[in-house]
Amino acid sequence: MSVSENVPTHDLPVQAKASLDEHFGDRVSYSEAIRSQHGRSEAHHAAQLPDAVVFAESSEDVIFVVRLCSAHDIKLTAYGAGTSMEGNAIPLHGGISLDMSRMNHILRVNAEDFDVVVEPGVTRNALNDHLRDQGLFFPVDPGAEATIGGMVSTRASGTNAVRYGTMREAVLGLRVVTADGREIRTARRARKSAAGYDLTRLFVGAEGTLGIITEVTLRLHPIPEVISSAVCSFETLEGAAATVIQAIQCGVPLARAEILDDVAMRAVNRWAKLDYPEKTTLFFEFHGSPSAVAEQVETVKELATGNGGGGFQWSNLPEERARLWKARHEAYYAAVNLRPGAVGWSTDVCVPISRLPECIADTKSDLEAASIPAAILGHVGDGNFHVIFSLDPAAPHEMEEAGAINARLIARALAMDGTCTGEHGVGIGKQEALVDELGDSVDVMRQIKRALDPRGTFNPGKIFAAEH
Repeated sequence: MSVSENVPTHDLPVQAKASLDEHFGDRVSYSEAIRSQHGRSEAHHAAQLPDAVVFAESSEDVIFVVRLCSAHDIKLTAYGAGTSMEGNAIPLHGGISLDMSRMNHILRVNAEDFDVVVEPGVTRNALNDHLRDQGLFFPVDPGAEATIGGMVSTRASGTNAVRYGTMREAVLGLRVVTADGREIRTARRARKSAAGYDLTRLFVGAEGTLGIITEVTLRLHPIPEVISSAVCSFETLEGAAATVIQAIQCGVPLARAEILDDVAMRAVNRWAKLDYPEKTTLFFEFHGSPSAVAEQVETVKELATGNGGGGFQWSNLPEERARLWKARHEAYYAAVNLRPGAVGWSTDVCVPISRLPECIADTKSDLEAASIPAAILGHVGDGNFHVIFSLDPAAPHEMEEAGAINARLIARALAMDGTCTGEHGVGIGKQEALVDELGDSVDVMRQIKRALDPRGTFNPGKIFAAEH
C-alpha cells in the first residue's frame, strides 16, 4: 500500500504548529514513521499521511485541538487502533490525526446497574479483563483489538451480535466534543428516555464526521453460568445457513453462529495448524444455565443433522473455547495469507436472514468463477457475512476484479432489501453504494453534517465526499 498521490499533504500553519508544540510537547509528532502509522489501516485503501499526530490524554486536550483546528481551518481525524476496514480513519486531507489510545481509563463500573463508563481509548479486551472479577462482561466482539471509541464510531458488532446486539444497542450515552469546541453529553444512565432527540444514536456510526467522542457509557451483561462451543462441518453452504435460520426460528438463543466456507477453513487450518474438515463449517456458542444450554445444543444438533451437518466437536473448557474462537478471529489474516505477500480486501453485506442462503450461494458461485482466491465468513445469525480477497499488490487487474465482484455482491444484497455494510461502515469505499441504498436520505445526512460541522473539520471525505 503506497501513500496516495491524489490529495497533497499540506504543512500546518506556523502559528498552529507553535501552539501544538507548546501545549503537547513530545505528545505531538511530525515524524514520517508515526504519521505513516496513522495514515493507513487494515483497509486495502491507499494511505494518506497526516501533517501531525497528536496524542490526547484528556477531554481538555481534545477541546484544545478542536478549537485550534477550527481557528486555522485544519482538518481533524480521530484515530483509535487502526483496525477499520473501509479506510474510516485515513486522513484523506492531511491535517491532524488525533490519537485517542492514551485516553484509556475505565472511569466507573456500576455493577448493580450493569453499565460502565470508559474513555474512548479503552480496548474491548482490556475492558473485559477489568470486569471479569465482577461477574460481568461486554459482549460486542468485532474480533480485532479495537478501541471502544472506534467501535462506537463504526457501529461495530461481531460474533456476539446475534444475541447481544451491536454497538447501537450497547451504548447508553456519550460525551462528545463538537466542532465549536464544546463537550456535550448525549444522555444519562437511565435505560430509557424520551427526552428530546436521540443524540447518542446520531454519533454512533458517524465515523468521527460529527464530533470527537471523549467518554462512553456502555451496557454490560452477566457472565453466563455455562458457556458451550461447537464446530460442525456441512456438505453445502446452503445447509449450514439453513441450520442457523431454523435455529433462530425455533427460538434458540444462539450466542454466536459463525460460518466459514471451505476456502476459509483451508486457510484457518494452514494458519493455526488445525485439522478441521475443509468444508463449510459453523462455529456455535451457547450461553445459559446447564439445562438451557443442553437443550439448545440438542436442538441445533438435530437441525444440523437434517441439513447435512456432521462431525460435531463440543467443548465447555475455557482454554479449548479460546483456541476455537482465536482461530475464527484470525480467519481474516489466514485468508489473506493464502498467498505469500498478498494484501487483503475484506468487504461485508447484511441481508434479511431468510435471504441469506440465497445470497451466500450466489456469491459463492461468483467467487468460484473468479481468478483470485477469496473466502466467505460471517455472522450468519444476523444475516451479515464477509468476502475476503487475497490480492497480489503487483497485479492491478486483481484489484479491479475484486472491485467488480464486490459491486455485484452489494447489488445482490440491496436487491434482497439488505445493506451495503453490516459493520465495516461506509468510510471511503462504499459511498456510491450508500446512495444506491438510501437515495435522498444521504442528502439529509449531508445537511446534518453541515449543521454540526459547517467548516468540514471532522474526518472529511468519509461517508460522502467532502464539500469543503
